[in-house]
Amino acid sequence: MAAELKSATQGRTMVLTISNPEMRNALGPEIYAAGVEALNVADSNPEVRSVVITGEGSTFCAGGNLQRLLANRAQPREVQAQSIDGLHGWIEAIRTFPKPVIAAVEGAAAGAGFSLALACDFLVAAEDAVFVMAYSSVGLSPDGGGSWSLVQALPRQAVNELLMFGERIGPLRLQQFGMVNRVSAPGGALQDALALAERLNERAPNAIASIKELVNDAAVAPLDRHLASEREHFVRNLYHANGGIGIQAFLARQKPEYP
Repeated sequence: MAAELKSATQGRTMVLTISNPEMRNALGPEIYAAGVEALNVADSNPEVRSVVITGEGSTFCAGGNLQRLLANRAQPREVQAQSIDGLHGWIEAIRTFPKPVIAAVEGAAAGAGFSLALACDFLVAAEDAVFVMAYSSVGLSPDGGGSWSLVQALPRQAVNELLMFGERIGPLRLQQFGMVNRVSAPGGALQDALALAERLNERAPNAIASIKELVNDAAVAPLDRHLASEREHFVRNLYHANGGIGIQAFLARQKPEYP
């Protein structure tokens, strides 16, 4: 069965399911391209307020297909470089997508699967899920922005331990690090992710988009530039129709309903 990225809509949330069960939902170029296309579709559809990424069955994603990687060693280096560019295109699309993206992790998130989960804005994981940067175990180094995401969240020594030893880490430990938002009962990650998504769906989409952009930029922007960006976003959102809806509802002690 060919690997594919299944797309479905539940309420105002698009659910993207990595489906490659024979290879434990390993990733490949067809998945990357479908991921970018799905986000483009979700971006252009105002009815979609959030996206959840999950894996089919009991595994989130085993990372790269090692059989394909081994075969690529007989190909020109550009073949593998182009494949990684496809993965990185999807990662960048997730990071710059103006709506919240939530990873729902059951089972293993290994290698690029771990990197993919870290690229999302929220991470919900079953309590028996396993995260591992498995690259060094097969003589490789990270891709998918995994090293970048870890360095944003953890001290250098902790990042080195995860990347150089390739040891497994559980969701409770990642939650202590502030990298996992919710720990679910086994089998419950997707439902908890959808519940989290629905809470986000109730908020003003323009404000959520501004917050995501500001948070992404804060790590690299100097303070003066970031303060200017905050000013621009605040003024834009105050004069947006949703700004009036939100303030008036709060003053009236009512729940706002954003179009």
